[in-house]
Formats: sequence, C-alpha cells, structure tokens
Amino acid sequence: MGEAMDCRGGRAVDLSGAEIRGDLEARNPPIFLPRQPAAAPLVALDIGGTLIKLVYTASCEGGGGGAELRFAKFERRRLHECFDFIRAKGLLGCNGTRSSKENVQLKATGGGAYKFADDFREKLGVCLDKLDEMDSVVSGANFLLQNVPGAAFTHMNGQRNPADVSPNNLFPYLLVNIGSGVSILKVTGNRKFERVTGTHIGGGTMFGLAKLLTGCKSYDEFLQLSQKGDNFVLDLIVKDICGELVCQKQGLSTSTLASSFGKVITSKKRLTDYKPEDLASTLLSAFTYNIAQIAFLVASLLGLRRVFFGGSYIRGHKSTMENISFAIDFWSQSQMQAVFLRHEGYLGALGALMSYGDLSGENLTVEESKEKEPHHESAAPVDGTSSDEENDGNIFPYLLVNIGSGVSMIEVIGKGKFERIIGSHLGGGTILGLARLLTGCSSYEEFLELSQRGNNLSVDLTVGDIYGDEGYPKIGLPASTTAASFGKVNSSKLSDYKMEDLAAALLNSFTYNIGQIAYFVANLSGLKRIFFRGAYVCGHEKTMDKISRSLKYWSKGEVQTTFLCHEGFLGTLGAFWSYENMGIDSLAAHEVIREVLLGAPYTGQFPSLPVTEQQENGENNTLEGEIECLRNNNAALKAEVERLQRENAELRAKLQGATL
Repeated sequence: MGEAMDCRGGRAVDLSGAEIRGDLEARNPPIFLPRQPAAAPLVALDIGGTLIKLVYTASCEGGGGGAELRFAKFERRRLHECFDFIRAKGLLGCNGTRSSKENVQLKATGGGAYKFADDFREKLGVCLDKLDEMDSVVSGANFLLQNVPGAAFTHMNGQRNPADVSPNNLFPYLLVNIGSGVSILKVTGNRKFERVTGTHIGGGTMFGLAKLLTGCKSYDEFLQLSQKGDNFVLDLIVKDICGELVCQKQGLSTSTLASSFGKVITSKKRLTDYKPEDLASTLLSAFTYNIAQIAFLVASLLGLRRVFFGGSYIRGHKSTMENISFAIDFWSQSQMQAVFLRHEGYLGALGALMSYGDLSGENLTVEESKEKEPHHESAAPVDGTSSDEENDGNIFPYLLVNIGSGVSMIEVIGKGKFERIIGSHLGGGTILGLARLLTGCSSYEEFLELSQRGNNLSVDLTVGDIYGDEGYPKIGLPASTTAASFGKVNSSKLSDYKMEDLAAALLNSFTYNIGQIAYFVANLSGLKRIFFRGAYVCGHEKTMDKISRSLKYWSKGEVQTTFLCHEGFLGTLGAFWSYENMGIDSLAAHEVIREVLLGAPYTGQFPSLPVTEQQENGENNTLEGEIECLRNNNAALKAEVERLQRENAELRAKLQGATL
C-alpha cells in the first residue's frame, strides 16, 4: 500500500457565511456553508466511549450553490451501521480524481480512532488520520461560537434565549464536555486551551445505572422516562431531615435536596416496587447537579463567569439543561451563567472536519495545568491521618466535611466560629440507597463487605477501554484511569452483574467524588486541613482509605486529611483532638448538625420535577405530623448516640490496654 494521502488536495473548509438552516428547534439541523463546494464530500468522525459521531458535507437540498454540514450518530457497539452509512451516502468519493479508495484518509478523533483503525482499513479500505480529541473538541466549539449565529443559547426557567457571544467577548471561557466521562477545559484562544480537570461521573454513569435500575435500552429512552417521573419519591429533602417548622424558623426551603436516593435507606421497598420513571428522574437530577457543582467550583477557582456545556449526553434535553442552569445560578448567586451549544454532541467531529486543508501539521496547543490534574484511579494510597499533626494553637482554619445522608462542608475559623460553605447531595444516603436497589444489602456494613470482594473494573469504563493500552498520554491519563463509573454496563439485566462488582464501583465512584469536591472547596477557601466526620465514613477503613487516596492525589499531598471517628481520639503524634479544642463542640450537637446539613439546589421547580399536592399546600402539613416526624428523628438520633458511645467505650478500652 502506498503512502496515504488526502485526495481532496488539502482543500480547507470555507466557513464564511455559515448559518443554521431549517427548523431552529430541531435536533442538529444542517449548517449551510454558502461558499463551500459540494462536489467532493468531506467527512470526519468522533469515535468515543459509547457513541460514534459523524459530520459530513453534502449538496444542498433543492439544488443551489454551497454545501451543508450534516450530522449522524451510531452506537459504538454497532460499528457496522456506521460503515453501511458511509457507503450508502457515497462519502468515500474523492472529487472524481481517483477510482480507488485504497489511500483515502478520513479525519477521525476520539479514543476509537486508535482502537478501530484496523476495522476501517479492513471494511472500508480507508486510513484514519487520527487527531487529538481535546484539540478537536476545542476547535469544534470555537467554530460554532465564532462562525455560526445562534449556535449558543441559555436555558433557564423554561426560557431559551440566544447567548450574547462574539469573537470580541468570547475568551476566556470554561468548556464542560459531557461524554461518557466529563472533561473540563479552560479555553483562552483559537489555539490555546488547558484541560483543567475532569470527573468520572458523567453520561456513561447515568446511562449505565439507568440500564440497571430501569431496564431502558437507550439513553433517549432514559431521558423520556425522566420527564414523567418524580424524584421526591426517592430523594431526601430538607423537610425530611429538619421538619417544616424548623425550615420556617431558619428561613429554608423545604424542598432543598439533601440526599439523592436518601429515602431508600429507610424504605422497605425493593427495586421492583419503584416506578422506572421516578428512578430515571432521580438519576438525572443527581448527576446533572453534581456535574454543575464541579463546573461551578472549577470556574470559581479560575475566576470565570461563563461556562459552556457540550457533549453527546446533553442532547438538547430541556430538563438536563434546566437542572444545570439552575444549579450554576444557585451556587454562584447569579454571578455565573450556563451556556449551551447547538450540535453540542458533535464538537469533536466538527473540530476534526475543520482540520481538512490544514497543511501546517500543527495541533492546538495544550497548556498542561501545573496546579490541577485529571482524576487518576491509581493514585498511591496514604494513611487516613496526617503525618504532621498540628497543635491546638494553630489548627484553625480548617474544612470540616460531615458525611451523613448528604455532605456538608463547613469552614471552622476559631472556637465556636464556623460557616457552612457548600454541600453535596451525593453522600452516604446516595451510596447506601443505590446499594440497596442494586445489591439488596440491608446495611452499610454489608455493602462495604460486598465491595471488598468486588472488582469495579467489571463495570467501570477506563481510559484503556477507550484509547487502548497506551492510554491518553498527551494529557497524562494512563490506561488504568477510570473514565466513566458504570460506563461499561451494556446489559439492562441486573442479574448479568455480580453484586460485589456493583458495590465496589459504587464505593469508588462516590468516595472519589466527595474527595474531589472537598479538595476544590478547600482550595477555593485557601484551607490546607480537612477533617472528615460522619457515620458513613468514620470507623470504615475502606471508605477512609479511598477518600484519603483521592485527597492525596488531588492536592499532591499538600492537604492534611484526618478523620474524626469519636468525640476524642489520639492523633498520630499523640495530640488529643476533641470537639471542644477543635472549636466545634456546639456544631457537633445533633440539632445543630442537622441544621447545616443543607446542600444542593432546590428541586421541584421544573416540569420534570413535579411538586406533590402536599408540597404545594403547606396547610396540609399538620402539627401532629410534625410531632410524629420529630419523634422518629429523635429515636434515630438516640440510636446513633448509643452506637457512638459504645464505639467510644471500645476505643478507650483498647487505648488503656495499649498503655498497660
């Protein structure tokens, strides 16, 4: 075989005068290029972890000059359908200059461009000109934002409005690309960007869990289910924790989300007792809020106010965009704006198409971040406590992370002086709630015991699964890195997977997520010490180990991580910590902790998250109901206090035995 060539003679794509044609509300309408010749088709592919996205030029319908950019997608496991489409559309033509397609090159990006290159050569007789994925995504986003009017828009409170974007006010911006996993990029120019970070909880996680919980066969089916569901059936909200009277006293919204799937842990229902629609709605709100929260924290660290969201898992879905927009607005106090892109799932393929005719051989510049790194599954283990324990005098300030059903993060600046910074709805209640649905376990201890025997790689998608054994070295991601938790789930039958593997994947995904968010919050507040407490972490070696690994990795060892498993305990150098000398004796009181366990955005404000009749009419919540709720809460708190007292007595006995 001779040297591969671009049979199109290096002809570049002419972008001048580009505009969206057809129904502006339709999904992925054609983009008209009035000065682009249509004689020879151009085609580019983005072969990702779950989908193949294809962009190609074609003659305009009805004749006339110019060409249209058209869009198509296929499931990666159905690669043959992509081959059939390329043949049927005649996309292997070479401007009539060659009768053989033997040396034709197609522009391609994504991990599959490396993994399936031989398949394209064997089935289509073409070579793939492999382009860097991040380069292509940024190039595609900049193409839309700089050349296509109406390509960017906001979606808030049910209203879709064009975004004010021009080349003069575009840079810098944050680009959050939601694929199987999530990549977050700071874009500072046409050939300048920095991959700041990413998260393994992305579209692949939502779809993987949706298959297992609802039995859905496609992501679009999952989105349709979520439209009909009510997340309040499974989600724990503030009213469930504090009661409506306390909420009114504190001026809190009763519908604030405290713990996704949190109601499951006190319910006797099994998975089959829940409606697929309610499960889907809960999944969507849980993970879209989480992605938005991480995006907000990263944008805050970088001082950016405009955040663009792209990726194949948005799909123009109104509730997805509404959740993200609301969360960004909520956490930023209306100082940031979420902006979405038309053709958001085709950024990589569009960027690859733009490379036709680029004879410089230059890729976009990846400015490697020296301060932040992507999530790394194989970070080295560290001890759960700091090796350089501080004394009472200089312990302040520090971040206190309380992991209950939800997660609350509090800055403690002195004795009795503290302020709640932020929280997360993905906490212990989420882990145990999902564990009960997926594995049928009856307790957190049973779940942890299951996870010890499991292998998360049976269901988690790694960078190696997407890119091959070499991983993605350009941005420092080895093959072992988790790209998408539950991203390898292909079957909708829960029985096809081992309970132990599902438990291991659950523990990995949520503990690393808590560690990542805690690091960002500490970094944003300039804090170097993080203390963890709560029934879902302390006393559980596996959980503490994974959170420690996460903090060790993210902070490069600069943040001290300590676990407050009892009211008083010995540090590594013998320093005696207590809630009193840590300045949180009043905060540690149950009634106070309950009032600061308030974390995520309000729910129930969108069509996809319907408010129940009881929630609409506060008068129906009687005093008797409040008293019964408080009684139940008091019983649960009493049991928790007794458990902690027993553990404390056991620890003191061990310490006394060690000193004899």
